[in-house]
Amino acid sequence: MSIGYPGPVLHGKPVSEPRHLGDGWVGFDFKKAFGCPVQVVNDAAMQALGSYKRGRMLFLGLGTGLGSALIVEGVLEPMELAHLPYKKGRTYEDYVGKAALKRFGKKKWGRHVADVVTQLKAALEVDDVVIGGGNAKRLRTLPKGVRLGSNADAFAGGYRLWNHHA
Repeated sequence: MSIGYPGPVLHGKPVSEPRHLGDGWVGFDFKKAFGCPVQVVNDAAMQALGSYKRGRMLFLGLGTGLGSALIVEGVLEPMELAHLPYKKGRTYEDYVGKAALKRFGKKKWGRHVADVVTQLKAALEVDDVVIGGGNAKRLRTLPKGVRLGSNADAFAGGYRLWNHHA
């Protein structure tokens, strides 16, 4: 079984309770509970793995918060960019998460998404950027050089977790 967890995961285990769900994840024995082998990975990382094609790819998941992952030559690196400082004492998530969409409206929120993509693409030197997550479809236009992911990519990502190649 593959589980996409909405928070940081280290060595296949959630390291902190999720910000937007109930408690009880940290220390939970998934293998025992489900009676089968289980791999837990960050949910954005799982979707990223499913949308990966080649080279250096940045995945940004626009949902309740901001999920992020980097894949370089097939090696998955989940990241926690959401809470890094961005502008005016606020974080990336404060500008591109669900609350930001409500606060700014679609047009201004979309400009913030494009700006975040531009900055992260340059900083991480990626050749491919995928935007996924539940709010990705709310973008009126995609930033240049960006492709739209799908939540369904998480299924392929969950499968790829067990096959150790992207």
